[in-house]
Amino acid sequence: MVGASTLVSEPVEPALSPQLPDYGGACISGLAPGLSRPVGSRPAWLPSAAAGADRIVLFVLDGLGWLQLQDRAELCPALAALDGGPATSVAPTTTAAALTSITTGAVPADHGLLGYRMAVGGEVLNILRWTTSSGDARDSLPPEEVQPLAAFGGRRVPVVTRAEFAGSGFSRAHLAGTAMVGWRSAADIPDLINDLLGRGHPLVYAYYDGIDHSAHEEGLGPRYEKELRTADELVERIVAVLPSDTALVVTADHGQVDVGSANVELPRSAERLVEFRSGEGRFRWLHARPGRREELLRAATDAHGHQAWVVSREEVDAARWFGERLPEALGRRVGDVALVARDPVGFVDPTFPAEARMVCRHGSLTPEELLVPLLACTR
Repeated sequence: MVGASTLVSEPVEPALSPQLPDYGGACISGLAPGLSRPVGSRPAWLPSAAAGADRIVLFVLDGLGWLQLQDRAELCPALAALDGGPATSVAPTTTAAALTSITTGAVPADHGLLGYRMAVGGEVLNILRWTTSSGDARDSLPPEEVQPLAAFGGRRVPVVTRAEFAGSGFSRAHLAGTAMVGWRSAADIPDLINDLLGRGHPLVYAYYDGIDHSAHEEGLGPRYEKELRTADELVERIVAVLPSDTALVVTADHGQVDVGSANVELPRSAERLVEFRSGEGRFRWLHARPGRREELLRAATDAHGHQAWVVSREEVDAARWFGERLPEALGRRVGDVALVARDPVGFVDPTFPAEARMVCRHGSLTPEELLVPLLACTR
């Protein structure tokens, strides 16, 4: 087991501890299993409209954090009218881990997609692009083997998502066995949902990523607010086509933190101890050179303990940040030391410069990133 080592850092003051996912309660990893239960036996943390509906439309708005939504509720009257409140994402609060938890109903320790970029087969795999430094990895690292759990318990659920996602490595990893229904324009989403409901599907899954893209590219400004309005209009139109026995459930995979240009590099004292990096800027894994793990943990804590939770893999595992203890094989997918940003900063990976150009980021365990909406209504 990964937890066999005694490598630990200095204890974090309780008031400054990260907020961990509520894996046993209102967490996105429990949505699909909870909604699949018969009416009358669903979890109490579900909004009442979702608890009592025979059929469900599950609509995921990528990047819509609960706190960001609360700050801009006047832009989203349709969302504001829904019943519900906040739920938690998973660790790390990144699309690869979170969407896979939504679709499989499994915690990251079970599905194994433990970050945006993770170590697999001796290389760092970019999960969303399904590439390594060698290029397309769909043949060398088959997605169905890297993440073998079936989506939605093996049910052939229709998935309304971007048409270009069909056949991608990440789609194969987190949507295996579903029926892809592609859209070219987001305006088509309500019509596609209406058609699928007309065919009698008990569960329809839909996905929109415009909010997340705008936040990454331009921050939480005018374009972000425009995307919020677009998402709100989609919600309004979906509600309008719901049959009487069907609930719309709206959630997200993570929230956002505006990092701007606050990109932080390791000092030489730590850099010389690092073999390579994985993860993402706000949950950066450092993979130590052989025999240098304890030294790296000390150096990283000294350099960045004032702006991040600097924790060893063993501490993360013991505290079950990923929902359960990591099996040994999955433990090799993450690094030795994690820099989990507490301040609005991102930790640089010099091999992946495109990441440093993102204005908003996510991945850490601050409330801004961890809390997501869990809202529902019937027509």
